Amino acid sequence: MDRVFVETKIIADDNGSISGLAWPFGAPDRMGDMIDPGAFKGTKTPLPILFGHDQNDPIGTWEKAEERKDGLHLEGRLLVEDLTRAREVRALVRAGAVSGMSIGFRTLRSVTRSGGGRTIKQLELLEASLVTIPMHPGARITSAKSAVDALRLSTAINRANQALKLKR
Repeated sequence: MDRVFVETKIIADDNGSISGLAWPFGAPDRMGDMIDPGAFKGTKTPLPILFGHDQNDPIGTWEKAEERKDGLHLEGRLLVEDLTRAREVRALVRAGAVSGMSIGFRTLRSVTRSGGGRTIKQLELLEASLVTIPMHPGARITSAKSAVDALRLSTAINRANQALKLKR
């Protein structure tokens, strides 16, 4: 199995919902590999969410895999109600200690580029892990919403709205 570490933005909410850009198109990872749009076609969910590619450390499931113009986006859920480890990882994500994603896959078709690295044309996605240091600098957790953050944002918007009303 190939493992590619990708720096991505991850967000995890109180219920364990999590999403991120697992693979950005158009830029190579730290090893020089690129994955072409369309390579993730046929990806089936659910897929395991692992911590650090440890097959003995599943912490949730990716429930949606969607290839968009900018790359592969994943949405899933950490099993925070059932697993202590999932709660620990959610805390690490919220603190910013874990902000990367990395995919584990089997290469089905690729070409080697003359400058080095591969261009992967087709693959079988097996898992996506949350990691501290991803292989691809553009893969990040994008959403780990929390009720506290939502309330802070709502309060800030209400204050700004009040301030604007007072200036009129």
